Amino acid sequence: MSSVTLADVAQAAGVSTATVSRVLSGSRPVRADIARQVRTTADRLGYRGNGIARALRQQRTDAVGVVVPSILNPFFTALVDSIEGALHDTGKQLVLCDSRQDPELEAQHLRLLVERHVDGIVVSPCDATASIDAVSRTAALVPLVQLDRRVDVAETDWVGLDDDRALGIVLEHLHARGARRVAFVTSRMTNSSTVDRLRGFEDGVRRLGLSVVPDGIVLDDFSVDSGERAAGALLDRETDRRPDAIVCADDLLAIGVLRACHERGVAVPDEVQVTGIDDIVFSRYVSPRLTTLAQPTAQMAEEALRLLAQRAVGAARDAPTIRLALRPSLVERESTRGQA
Repeated sequence: MSSVTLADVAQAAGVSTATVSRVLSGSRPVRADIARQVRTTADRLGYRGNGIARALRQQRTDAVGVVVPSILNPFFTALVDSIEGALHDTGKQLVLCDSRQDPELEAQHLRLLVERHVDGIVVSPCDATASIDAVSRTAALVPLVQLDRRVDVAETDWVGLDDDRALGIVLEHLHARGARRVAFVTSRMTNSSTVDRLRGFEDGVRRLGLSVVPDGIVLDDFSVDSGERAAGALLDRETDRRPDAIVCADDLLAIGVLRACHERGVAVPDEVQVTGIDDIVFSRYVSPRLTTLAQPTAQMAEEALRLLAQRAVGAARDAPTIRLALRPSLVERESTRGQA
């Protein structure tokens, strides 16, 4: 069976081959009803364009690479979903890579994306130090924007959460509800988010006059099991050395803390209040439901792609870099309501 051609689509749709080409390539605007008619006809006939030839003609592939530290983390799953939705609206495709928290694998993914001639790359670097070289090399070859996490590469834009302010919001909320002795459960200091959130926690504690319980800053990784282990260490001690609030650097940790509280018969929020960050979907289904900070993932994705598009324009490549820190919103639920 012979391949379907542009001319076949044009004849079946009752338009010119030039119109079909404009619709399918996106090179020039076409009236919405005609564009729909052409795409429907092309799908019905099974038309498959030559993507390689089109990319060579247009000097673009309409593909954007995205590299995240862990697609298993529900926050990054939501972030990727927002990016894919925003790309779909512009007719572009997402090429997703998971670095699995491994800087060497991350570097391989970045190199392969460059070799595939993607139009740009959005990356959340997995390591504040070990990711620098690969991100810097890649940014010199293709437009690149850092998202959520970042490394110190001067020629790249960044979009993410205002982590300093985020911890301040949480601590102000807990302080208003009676918390005075606090603990902080977070990941090891390997990426910008962990460093910024610890600094924000320490600044907020000083500003509000709170006290951190002995050994009250626990470093592990972003997982439910880590949260459970940390809470065990904080709760399996004399009552006067326990915190009355446990602040977690993400929701997975907080869910683990809630599980440890339940197993020990520690009432949340009456005996200890618990907070998270991210507002992943599971945070509203645990018991008690988790008070957390919602990250503006849709806005983060839109801003990252907007900056990427700007960097793709030749004249804008040497423009000053942008650091865009977005404010989270507090989602108050039962894990902190008991002491209002």
